[in-house]
Amino acid sequence: MEQLPTSPSELLKYCKDKGIDYVDVRFTDMLGMMHHFTMHINAMDESDFTEGLGFDGSSIRGWKAINESDMLAVLDASSAYIDPFFEKKTLAVIADIYEPGDTPTEYARSPRTILKRAVEYMKSTGVADQVFFGPEAEFFIFSDVRFDQETNSGFYFIDSIDARWNMGSDEGPNLGFKMRTKEGYFPLPPNDHFQDLRGEMLAMLEKMGIPTEKHHHEVSSAGQAEINFKLDEAPRIADKLQLYKYVVKNVARKHGFSATFMPKPLFGDNGTGMHTHQSLWKDGKNLFAGKGYANMSDMAMNYIAGILTHGPALLSFTNPTTNSYKRLVPGFEAPVNLVYSARNRSASIRIPIAVHGDKARRIEFRTPDAACNPYLAFAAMLMAGL
Repeated sequence: MEQLPTSPSELLKYCKDKGIDYVDVRFTDMLGMMHHFTMHINAMDESDFTEGLGFDGSSIRGWKAINESDMLAVLDASSAYIDPFFEKKTLAVIADIYEPGDTPTEYARSPRTILKRAVEYMKSTGVADQVFFGPEAEFFIFSDVRFDQETNSGFYFIDSIDARWNMGSDEGPNLGFKMRTKEGYFPLPPNDHFQDLRGEMLAMLEKMGIPTEKHHHEVSSAGQAEINFKLDEAPRIADKLQLYKYVVKNVARKHGFSATFMPKPLFGDNGTGMHTHQSLWKDGKNLFAGKGYANMSDMAMNYIAGILTHGPALLSFTNPTTNSYKRLVPGFEAPVNLVYSARNRSASIRIPIAVHGDKARRIEFRTPDAACNPYLAFAAMLMAGL
């Protein structure tokens, strides 16, 4: 991937040199939804990266009342990337949200600001100077999604080409290769219908500067999938997770499919979680590596204790929807026990032991799902652990 400039002046010059006419400004609201508006390059200058661009904050859920609606989106040049889906060549930039005034200040309800402040607090304690997160956000790929709820009727209909319920469908002809319930983990094609689609998603992430590790079919037969990308520091990892979801959904849509990160779309089959690996570092050293249980340090065990102590409250950030709790039930490999374990995947916190060296020592909080706002979820996990 071509490395983009990180200074405002060089970034704007790059756009003009490369014939990029549009800049798409993006930010995330309290519920985790990304918003955007698009500027022509001729309407932009360096002040947009310091003084910001105005927008109506009262139209963003949970932010401002109509009598105090003016807000500023201050562009972060280091977050820029070329959007691969827009027809017109467009540079996308993530913005921090500010309150207007003689001296604009960061908006306290901006999720990205909240995560930044959590990291700053961690550094101020002297406990650590870096926190790394590695989310594993699973998703489903559906070929048909229809639902409605009206005064006189209500229904939903979901379909997937490799789902078990299509074993007897007339597909003109039906070539078979449908998987039974819980047989979706790691099958080869032709049972795995989405090998190439996931591969395109992974390649797109690499092209956009997100280093990846692997992709595979997950346990549920109905197109359940997972793509792993490498861990990173907060808040950058939350930016990457939002971009990951954007890529997955748009690549699927390009090929006539619908991708969803809904935690439990199918009754009686596995749900989709967002197992979150995490570790604290200081002076380049992994503070979770030690000689205790599962080769973990006392600090790691204290961090685990914080997550477990605040577990019930933490779930309001990591599992924020009603549907989230349809997933957290026994029998579907979901974490249902508020405990830690070196290997047990029913534990809320698993300590991976199949790792290489101290640098890879970490904990895995298995409860979260990708319906969460990643900025708020990572901030909450960090503060609970501290």
